[in-house]
Amino acid sequence: MSPITIIGSGLAAYTVAREFRKLDKNSPLRIITNDDGCFYSKPMLSNAFNEKKTPESLVITPADKMATQVNAEILNHTEVTQIHPEKHSLNCGDKSLEYSQLILALGAEQIRLPLAGNAVDKIFSVNDLNDYTQFRAALKNAKRVAIMGAGLIGCEFANDLQPAGFEVTLIDPLQHALGRLVPKEVALVVQQALQALGVTFKFETAVNRVDYNDTNQVYQLTLSDGSLLEADIVLSAVGLRPRINLAERAGLSVNQGIIVDRYLKTSAEDVYALGDCAEVEGLILPFVMPLMNSARAIAKSLTGELTAVNYPAMPVAVKTPACPTVICVPKNDGEWKIDGEGQNLRALLFSSKGDLNGFILTGTKVAEKMALVKKLPPMLPIL
Repeated sequence: MSPITIIGSGLAAYTVAREFRKLDKNSPLRIITNDDGCFYSKPMLSNAFNEKKTPESLVITPADKMATQVNAEILNHTEVTQIHPEKHSLNCGDKSLEYSQLILALGAEQIRLPLAGNAVDKIFSVNDLNDYTQFRAALKNAKRVAIMGAGLIGCEFANDLQPAGFEVTLIDPLQHALGRLVPKEVALVVQQALQALGVTFKFETAVNRVDYNDTNQVYQLTLSDGSLLEADIVLSAVGLRPRINLAERAGLSVNQGIIVDRYLKTSAEDVYALGDCAEVEGLILPFVMPLMNSARAIAKSLTGELTAVNYPAMPVAVKTPACPTVICVPKNDGEWKIDGEGQNLRALLFSSKGDLNGFILTGTKVAEKMALVKKLPPMLPIL
């Protein structure tokens, strides 16, 4: 029997493997990954420096031990170049491998802005442990860090680096931080908390070019307002896009992500997708809780118990200790009602019918998270 095959070795991939092994101890299982296959917590990458976590200490389980834990063959440093759904096979270069069922846990890739300048290829992004290793090494000789993007990840990195002694500047074309996630009143309390640490914000402006000045040995960022900013490191945190190229080449249906139904099935027989690469009923949710629910559903389906995924209301904690923040906006429509004082805000989103659709909590109000979650409708109800 050809093995069940998982492409990827992130949290989505390994959670599928673990959940599957709870139900089936012995069926052949193969995991194929571009990287070294070690298991680590990707969400910790944006707050690891100030906690003095080295790249090595972030590794929870090396690949050889993961292979033993999930009783799987792990092919690391191996790129899948083509999938042939009609043949139930895939290619890794010249090598052809057959599968019985295939799970795509391809993740997402950093969006690269079309910038000018002689140092565009020197801009860092942190999307995996290898990226973080290179970024952390560069920080050893740096003082000033310019971050493109003042969204969730940009703010997390700023809160991590500024207290560690770096001078951080966040640059964003929007009017305030977390601009696509929260109303202005909430954004301002997060901004003010980060500014109190020493973080600088430049809003309503964008980076047009990045050049390296050999004489001064600094990076010069030319902004859309005509100003110049000097930095020792430039980090891009402008967002992610699902990895769909492999699925698209295989003829699978794609949109922004790989299109799957409620059973996480793609348009090809015996091929599933989950995590950051998957689009479920128009939803792309690059967070931990959705992929955990998806992995459990897929594991059951792999053993013959076809199971639909359901998403309850799932809050997301923003890792900004300067201003603890929890966001839970399953349906971003309706009217915000905001109350609280200082850093402690409660923002509730109500539909036109008066139903609670979501919430954002900051400061001490985050303690209300679980009580409010119980009042929210599910993102994807149980079928």
